[in-house]
Amino acid sequence: MKKKIGAGLLVILLAFIYYYVTLPAVNIHESGFWFFLGGLVLLILIIYGIRKKLIGVHQLRTDKILKGGFFLLLAIILIYGVGALLSSPVVNAKKYQALMEPEERNFAEDIKEISYDQIPLLDKESAELLGNRKMGSMVDMVSQFEVSSLYSQINYQEQPYRVSPLVYASPIKWLTNQSEGIPAYVRIDMATQNTELVKLDEGIKYSESEHFNRNIYRHLRFKYPTYMFDQLSFEIDDNGTPYWICPVKKFNIGLFGGQTIGRVVLCNAQTGECEDLKIEDCPKWVDRVYPADLLIQLYDYHGMLQNGFFNSVLGQKGCLQTTDGYNYLAIDDDVWVYTGVTSVSGDKSNVGFVLMNQRTMETRYYACEGAQERSAMDSAEGQVQNLKYTAAFPLLLNISDQPTYFMALKDGAGLVKKYAMVNVQKYQNVAIGDTVQECEKNYEELLKSSGIVVNSASENDLSAEGVIYRMAQAVLEGNSHFYVTLEGEDRIFDIPVTEFPEIVGYDVGDQISLKYAEGESVCTVTQLEGREPEHTENEKSSEE
Repeated sequence: MKKKIGAGLLVILLAFIYYYVTLPAVNIHESGFWFFLGGLVLLILIIYGIRKKLIGVHQLRTDKILKGGFFLLLAIILIYGVGALLSSPVVNAKKYQALMEPEERNFAEDIKEISYDQIPLLDKESAELLGNRKMGSMVDMVSQFEVSSLYSQINYQEQPYRVSPLVYASPIKWLTNQSEGIPAYVRIDMATQNTELVKLDEGIKYSESEHFNRNIYRHLRFKYPTYMFDQLSFEIDDNGTPYWICPVKKFNIGLFGGQTIGRVVLCNAQTGECEDLKIEDCPKWVDRVYPADLLIQLYDYHGMLQNGFFNSVLGQKGCLQTTDGYNYLAIDDDVWVYTGVTSVSGDKSNVGFVLMNQRTMETRYYACEGAQERSAMDSAEGQVQNLKYTAAFPLLLNISDQPTYFMALKDGAGLVKKYAMVNVQKYQNVAIGDTVQECEKNYEELLKSSGIVVNSASENDLSAEGVIYRMAQAVLEGNSHFYVTLEGEDRIFDIPVTEFPEIVGYDVGDQISLKYAEGESVCTVTQLEGREPEHTENEKSSEE
């Protein structure tokens, strides 16, 4: 009797250790659950066989418990195998293809020209450099904590940011600090590159770097034993409170196929309090419910399986797929995954691109033939090959109603040194600048010289009106420019004569009205409002 109790306790102990470490969901749609069941049955059979000293094929045939356990294990393997096959795209191509329904939209109408302070200039690698540099300057924390590699891109107060929590530097540092928790997180403005270490009044108690029950995955598993969680992301709400955004998988095809997201759990990283929500009830400040990799996979199903599974493998007629890489755009306070769409023929050109909302899974397709992102990156790197800069994966922007790849150019240390704009349809048109403003100005001049009509004035341009206080002329690269200041204004306005020849009729004391793009030291004029000079030549002569 004691041996039976001991064997039972051993099975329970080993099963608990396995469950505590691997954390499978108690759900028939979870592959890990079937492995757990199979492993548990196998463990029981092994312990039973050792206790009974049953070895060999003969005992397997004669012992009913051993025989029954063997067939139970075989049934688990068979159910898993058949379930995986019946859930696969091989027999469900149409269902997989319909998981995502992109809506074809107009590029110029949807993608408005955005202001410079909303363009995320940094990629994840550059953000990590800034975060580590900031952490290195915090002498009171650097010995105890490091910055996590998460760096989730979010919209915070309508600006693009990357945020990442600190983690314990080692198990010993966890042991000495875990009572108070993690004291801060890193917040990086992707437009200005301003990096902050945000200290918290109450430490983060639930994170990936915890080792026991406060580990965020274990905390979620014990609270929601049947939920299957996808990639967790670290975000902050509008008040700067840290949260874990925990999407819950939903399988729409058979046992294991057609994964989307069915619900989302918001876990307060400081208190561990959780809120279980439907997708449509998710608050606006949450940005990353659908992981980018999942959205890319769903679009690939849509593009590749239009004519069935075997066509996607053999003939590949009409098959489309996403390009190698993606980036993020901030539109209407949501984060959208951007990637190009190309045919499977390997011609290195895009037939269009797609935007996918990470909070709602809304998908928009834009037909636009042009170069793939990698070709544009190579073209930009070719302009600065003497400096050996490398291009980050580009963003897609609307510059003067032209779909344009915008990318940062980084040196060997990973620091952003210059910016490049490449026309999607004519990727040989590449403009380089030390600032975004300079890059855009060079790009628009390049478009004009290539015969592309450019609308220089945009919705983000600022207006100025007043009396000319000073006026000077200069020649840059063979072109005349007038530099003007207004009474009561510190700004200097650059007015190119080639674009605005009427400026030669103005003089100091004249009233002028203009639109301009903000610059660091000099503002580039994009439009003169058409007011006539107040002084005539005779008036000027009499005044003299």
